[in-house]
Amino acid sequence: MTDAGAGSSAAPDLAIATSGLTKTFGRHTAVDALELAVPRASVFGFLGPNGSGKTTTIRMLLGLVTPSGGRAQVLGEAVPDRLARVLPRVGALVEGPAFYPFLSGEANLRRLDAADPLASPRTRGARVAAALDRVGLVHAAGKKVHAYSLGMKQRLGLAAALLAPRELLVLDEPTNGLDPQGTREVRSLIRSLADDGTTVVVSTHLLAEVEQVCTHAAVLRAGRLVAQGTLDTLQGAARRRVRVLTPDAGAAIAVLRGLGLSPEPADPDTVLATWPAAGDDREVPAAPERLVAALVAAGVRVRGFSAAGPSLEERFVELTGEGFDVAP
Repeated sequence: MTDAGAGSSAAPDLAIATSGLTKTFGRHTAVDALELAVPRASVFGFLGPNGSGKTTTIRMLLGLVTPSGGRAQVLGEAVPDRLARVLPRVGALVEGPAFYPFLSGEANLRRLDAADPLASPRTRGARVAAALDRVGLVHAAGKKVHAYSLGMKQRLGLAAALLAPRELLVLDEPTNGLDPQGTREVRSLIRSLADDGTTVVVSTHLLAEVEQVCTHAAVLRAGRLVAQGTLDTLQGAARRRVRVLTPDAGAAIAVLRGLGLSPEPADPDTVLATWPAAGDDREVPAAPERLVAALVAAGVRVRGFSAAGPSLEERFVELTGEGFDVAP
């Protein structure tokens, strides 16, 4: 896991790299010295409670808001200085899609495609049809957008972001308003895009989205980065819980305490422990089987043993001090 103070540098394997990126509104600091590193071809979860600075960061990366300080690079180019080179390679869905309500979904996409100076008019119909098909809106292509449900508008926003091949796709709450089937389809779409080499940044506060599609994540709290890294690393950095069923509780406690855990009896035949113990910097055997081996070697009769890490929800609550919504 990368600590909040770690620096980021522009590297070929990073789709997004920021250094000291800051945004203030008057006396309020919305984003505070952000050091973000998004690997290419990753599905990157950008996480934090509402108001933590996620959307402001995205808007700075896309040139919609001018940073107050720091630097940012997107796809190897400095932003906002070289946005003209960056934006044609980026698709985005930020803060909900906006369309002409009395035009059809297909007509809206045609207008958006026509606004792209790099898009050939001769192949416009094929691009629009492919984008609608990819998000499952072919059946509603001719329907006026004011009659679309929230989920259908969200799908149309995804289609707009996919009108051209993209190296980077930035999605702000991409499953907002979708039913369970639509949510599964969007997850599948995100995975397929990443498999094709597209970097996908998913800004969300729904942990189910992170657990099911993301390979990496960063966690913001009050505008500051508190952790980032692979999903496994983020979860593995927290303390784990151990449960030992044994008639030799006293001996088990002594062994576990000697290994750097913080054991305590739960009942006469059960010992509970966490590792590492709070404030203990000693190296602790991470593999549960090593803990069992140490207990057995000390003559402890082990009748049951279990070890579990914290859930993703518990880890993020620990990092941010606030709860997250957990989708079904």
